[in-house]
Amino acid sequence: MIRVLQQETKSIVSAATIVAALSLLSRLIGFVRDRILAGVFGAGDTLDAYYAAFLIPDLLFNLLVIGALSASFIPLFTSYYCDKEKRQKAWELTSNVTNILAVVFIAISLIGIIFALPIAKLIAPGFGLFKQEMVADFMRIMFLSNFILAISVVFGAVLQGVKKFLLYSLAPILYNIGIIFGIFAFVPALGELGLAVGVVFGAILHMILQFVGVRASGYRHKWIFNPKSKDVIEIAKLMLPRTLGVAVNQVNVIAMTMIATTLAVGSVTIFQFAYNIQFLPIGVLAISYAIAAFPTLSELASKDEIGAFKLTLTKTARQILFFLVPASILFLLVRAQIVRVVVGAGEFGWAETIATADTLAFFTLSFFAQGLVYLFARAFFSLKDTISPFIAALIAGILNVIAGLYFTGQFGVIGLGIGFSLSAVVQIALLWVLLRQKIGSLYESKMVSSIFIISIAAIGQGVVTQLLKPLFSSFLNIDSFIGVFLQGFLAGGFGLVVYLILAWLFKSPEMHDFAASMNRRLFKRFRVSEIVSEK
Repeated sequence: MIRVLQQETKSIVSAATIVAALSLLSRLIGFVRDRILAGVFGAGDTLDAYYAAFLIPDLLFNLLVIGALSASFIPLFTSYYCDKEKRQKAWELTSNVTNILAVVFIAISLIGIIFALPIAKLIAPGFGLFKQEMVADFMRIMFLSNFILAISVVFGAVLQGVKKFLLYSLAPILYNIGIIFGIFAFVPALGELGLAVGVVFGAILHMILQFVGVRASGYRHKWIFNPKSKDVIEIAKLMLPRTLGVAVNQVNVIAMTMIATTLAVGSVTIFQFAYNIQFLPIGVLAISYAIAAFPTLSELASKDEIGAFKLTLTKTARQILFFLVPASILFLLVRAQIVRVVVGAGEFGWAETIATADTLAFFTLSFFAQGLVYLFARAFFSLKDTISPFIAALIAGILNVIAGLYFTGQFGVIGLGIGFSLSAVVQIALLWVLLRQKIGSLYESKMVSSIFIISIAAIGQGVVTQLLKPLFSSFLNIDSFIGVFLQGFLAGGFGLVVYLILAWLFKSPEMHDFAASMNRRLFKRFRVSEIVSEK
């Protein structure tokens, strides 16, 4: 079992498959978490405060951790780790970054705990004082979880760098299990604050697993603390524009939540549930491929192999579209069934279900754009360019806030989904243009050919799914959980089967690549190797 968990993954498709499968499991457990939360608390004050409390801790976490690690740490770590003579420098870099982040987050957590109430008043202006105090209480505990996760994410970045994606992908599953455990174990003992304690418990499980992984890879922690080292300075230089880009994305989430606090009670929860659900295909499919491709893109960029870099990038982009386009059709056509199954329980009623489903509908329209943004941003990071993604994110972010304010005035919380999708499409368009100017053609002719086949197959999928929904509802009890689940599962499932059949018949390269990868992994008939050239 230890050997299996420690295996290095050789190909992007295989790595993406591992990350996607475990990410799917994590998301499904996350849906169980959301369903339990919805059934126990409903779309009311407690969950509104709970989700609002994540905003500032998550903002600081993403700025200081995700911004640094995704943009600069992984490429630098990879360059050292791949050179056996410099591998010790990779471990020293890991220790130094871990220690620096630990000190920074101790200071941030103390400040956040002291000023939690003023922060809560700032981010939740539409809440009353009692509800703002709930936000502050949740937030004080969540700052502790972010300190733990900051250390854990460093270990996760190392696991990505050494291409051990199995252990990396298991950590989020334990995180969600910890939160669910908190609902049943800590809430009865501590009241509503037990929700936040469960988040801390999940963070501890997350860190322990990844520490075991990096230690088995050869890491031994050293008490190195050198903020002025050459490597840390290089990380900081690349981190600044990336941090600004992350800041734009996080400010967008905060802005949308602030807008939601001014709408009807429960709007924050409805928005958060819709966002969580729509993130399933993005997190499982697009981010999995982006994570899997990142080490390879970084390695190719460091060797100045731009031709192979572009082939790897565009091939991965087409594979992402192959999965996200049918996901958009599926989520759009069976959105009510999905929402009802995921969160439609207990105190979460039909009116809230419809509002969540309608918000989800507009999120689905930008699945393709959201997914490609993650890949293209990492392409820029591999090229040590963090300015271009920041510019694209800034323009898209401004558009998102303006559109959100405008459309919520007409459609309520649904308008947040409209503004978000509009800005995502603009962002990927800007990234595409900027990257093309930087490295030249991205083989658009191959992209157009793939999109044509994918679209034809998706149309067939949509027709079949839409025709089967009323057929299954005629003999299923759609007032029950099982009936709603079966209606969505069967109609959507048959639609996806049609999509795969049509993709195979039309000789989709992405379909054949995926099938070949599954064949290699399931039957191990020949050794997996990285593919960086087209036939």
